[in-house]
Amino acid sequence: MIVYYALAAVILVIDQITKYVVVNNIDLYEVKEVIPGILSWMYIRNTGAAWSILEGQMWFFYIITFAVVIAVIYIMQKYAKGNWLFSLGLSLILAGALGNFIDRLRLGYVVDMIRLDFMNFPIFNVADMSLSIGVAIIILYVLLDEKNKKLS
Repeated sequence: MIVYYALAAVILVIDQITKYVVVNNIDLYEVKEVIPGILSWMYIRNTGAAWSILEGQMWFFYIITFAVVIAVIYIMQKYAKGNWLFSLGLSLILAGALGNFIDRLRLGYVVDMIRLDFMNFPIFNVADMSLSIGVAIIILYVLLDEKNKKLS
């Protein structure tokens, strides 16, 4: 299990470093093109969740994140041992939840910066990617587990 906690820690550090670099090198709402027409960096402050839902409800995010972190650690320790796919998904969720939680505690908002220029999609960060990929992996794990149970 230590490998999965280490992975979560590495992703958390990458998330915080990218946010630090953006805050110190890009003005609020400034756009820096990375790959023309595809990807750019734009520093914004998000006081809500995805698509700025529940904007300004920090107390709600504190409670939910605390509950998610405790639940993920419990599930990792109790049920995910020996299952790399389940453990991987949970570690990515843990890293993402903690990355945005640190921002909310420290700054009162989440730093977002990755913008997809080829589509209308919310601006996001490394923690958001980690959460999304982790959830997708958990869904894949559940689907594969159900399939294996039916074949047994």
